[in-house]
Amino acid sequence: MALDSAKKAQIVAKFARKEGDTGSPEVQIALLTARITELTEHLKIFKKDFSSRLGLLKLVGQRKRLLKYLKNKDYTTYSKLISELGLRDK
Repeated sequence: MALDSAKKAQIVAKFARKEGDTGSPEVQIALLTARITELTEHLKIFKKDFSSRLGLLKLVGQRKRLLKYLKNKDYTTYSKLISELGLRDK
């Protein structure tokens, strides 16, 4: 279920603040979103894969916490990020 390195590098390059930035909230949220979409597609096929479903719920919770942090820290970056990723704001 992990992202391949080429796709991961592409996401990091798109959302990084500077060269080699992998730890900023924007990059982490984008990577989590990509993993969540892949897991969602997997679970559409394999409906009884409950261990993957648990992992998906953990990823969604982690992304939610990072989004909350980013919203409180820098709202303009938050709104730009959710529009690029196609996420909804509460």
